[in-house]
Amino acid sequence: NGTSVEEFILLGFTGTWHAQVSLVVVFALTYSLTVIGNTSIIALVQMNSNLHTPMYFFLCNLSFLEIWYTTGVVPKAIGVMLGTSQTISVRVCILQLFFLLSLGSTECFLLSVMAYDRYLAICYPLRYKSLMNSVVSARLALSCWLGGFLAISLLAFLTSRLTFCGPDVINHFLCDIDSCLALSCSDTQPVELATFLVSIIVVVASCVATLISYIYIISSILRIQSARGRKKAFSTCSAHLSVITIWYGSTIFLYVKPSAENSLDRHKLMNVFSTVVTPLLNPFIYTLRNKEVKQAL
Repeated sequence: NGTSVEEFILLGFTGTWHAQVSLVVVFALTYSLTVIGNTSIIALVQMNSNLHTPMYFFLCNLSFLEIWYTTGVVPKAIGVMLGTSQTISVRVCILQLFFLLSLGSTECFLLSVMAYDRYLAICYPLRYKSLMNSVVSARLALSCWLGGFLAISLLAFLTSRLTFCGPDVINHFLCDIDSCLALSCSDTQPVELATFLVSIIVVVASCVATLISYIYIISSILRIQSARGRKKAFSTCSAHLSVITIWYGSTIFLYVKPSAENSLDRHKLMNVFSTVVTPLLNPFIYTLRNKEVKQAL
């Protein structure tokens, strides 16, 4: 005679009221800067004809994705820390989980496509415009979005089939897969296996594809005779290289593991980094380390 849990309680972060308020201010400021920064990049690319290239088309997709990725986390997290919105229904929890993982998967695919774009630009400069035209770039971007959401559909379905009969407290500021598995009173092995397989397919496969692209890029750059030419070639992909290092480092730590038997407390900080800090860093990395964007500004 067990009763089904209808909603969860998010604990957020432990600490004094002043510490909670300080975190709220940091989250709100970071969120505002993230939305403003990524929206500015999209507007800048749209208004400047010199930036109407596949590289900046993919960058606009990345900025658009980052806006929604952080929007799915920060407003609710602020409500949790203020104590005004600590409850979340099971359906909404799984919906948040689905969108966050889908957007994260889309970003993995998008970053690998951006690496492939840089590979074509550096290794095949004379054929680049024919190999990566507007039609090809649009199809690749659409494939990233469709692939990201389809990859998580089965995982979200399996998670929705889990039963929850208590406890109902999530030691987190968002709904993630580990939290759902920890609270479920049904068999979680199918979900854990699906999570691991999806992580391998999405994260590891896209990371390997990105790595292969950069192996060819670096080998091509090293064959350039002049130091100025090598520097110019490397500058075209240095911003993207910085972004993928930050993104894959945190993502692999969070999701590529065979089971969920890890400390939820340890994941809070990494989740803050991947869902709050990384979307803020991306626009600054691309503007501060990109000569074309700085000229457009």
